[in-house]
Amino acid sequence: MDEFDRRLLSDFQRSFPLVPQPFAELARRLDCCEDEVIEAYGRLKDEGAISRIGAVVRVNAAGASTLAAIAVPQSRLDEVAALVSAYPEVNHNYEREHGLNLWFVVTAPDRARVDAVLADIGIRTGLEVLDLPMRAEYHIDLGFDLP
Repeated sequence: MDEFDRRLLSDFQRSFPLVPQPFAELARRLDCCEDEVIEAYGRLKDEGAISRIGAVVRVNAAGASTLAAIAVPQSRLDEVAALVSAYPEVNHNYEREHGLNLWFVVTAPDRARVDAVLADIGIRTGLEVLDLPMRAEYHIDLGFDLP
């Protein structure tokens, strides 16, 4: 990863410009052209360095969401993770070292759709999906400093 990519990934996690042409503003700050910024973000997405660019909204402020977990046999982990990731309502999933080893967040317009996604994942995988709705709110800084 070169210095340009590192700056795109690190410098704007917490201060992405909220303007009509944000990529042009990033280009101005990085002394390059807007097309370079857009191309670089596209490449970084294709490489898996980022999954999306977008706002983080307080849980359930718009629509509904929940944390979910599944105990997946290790031999099926990649298969089940890919299936879960294919849902547009799932914004990320991750493996944990625990009996419940696949965790993910489902976000949808309403609770009925969240429930439908969880049920469908359970049916399609044949595994029990544990629904873990938020009980208390905590602020978590979702930015990650890069070396």
